[in-house]
Amino acid sequence: MQLPHGAVIALVDGKCFELFRNSGNEAGPVLAPMPSPDLDEHDRAGGAGRDSSSANPTGHQIDEDAHAAAAVRWLNQQVLGHKIERLVIVASPRTLGEMRRHYHKQLQAGLVAELSKDLIGKSGPDILVALRSK
Repeated sequence: MQLPHGAVIALVDGKCFELFRNSGNEAGPVLAPMPSPDLDEHDRAGGAGRDSSSANPTGHQIDEDAHAAAAVRWLNQQVLGHKIERLVIVASPRTLGEMRRHYHKQLQAGLVAELSKDLIGKSGPDILVALRSK
């Protein structure tokens, strides 16, 4: 996969949100860590007031879904504000499914790739290996 210069790579799971930017070029990408934003995870509308049962998510799943939605809200704002033009999203499978529900059309247009994998805590070179094997 070609990773454009300046592309942002967002790593997300149910609790963490890490960002990297390709400071290299397409032929020689170099991932530089970016500061992680503070997310507003207080909106739990998708699961607020639900009782836990086999048909409804547990409090833990509601928290993870709220984190995924908050991450996408932040990414949508960055894309709409022209601070992110090209984006790669790498997220654990369940988180990626929840995130997709909240993508803005402009975010979708700027998506270079998605990878359904948990890479939180991995280094830039490890992330590049995973993206190349996609």
